[in-house]
Amino acid sequence: MYDTHLLAASVTTMSAGRLGASVAAVLGLIGVVVGGLALARPGAGNARRRPAVAVTAGLIGVVLGGVVVATSDSGIGTGNGRGGAYVALVVGLVSIVLGGLALARSRRAG
Repeated sequence: MYDTHLLAASVTTMSAGRLGASVAAVLGLIGVVVGGLALARPGAGNARRRPAVAVTAGLIGVVLGGVVVATSDSGIGTGNGRGGAYVALVVGLVSIVLGGLALARSRRAG
């Protein structure tokens, strides 16, 4: 009767795309927080560890978000995680930029 791959997933269903996009967004968010802390307190603790963590978390988030976008077969709101993957791409890029700025600052200071 209905073509099942065109129907949207239930709100409570955690599909593989939603899970991948959620993990990517959380990694990107962790990178943003760590990168922001590294910029706010450049001399606290290991000055190069925080920026490296921020860049790494951002890169993983961008790659995972890109994989979800590339493999989802329908649009936003269908349960494939495409909307979350776009969020993960943006948050991951912000994480990479913050980590890069903090890393550049730590290299100048060192």
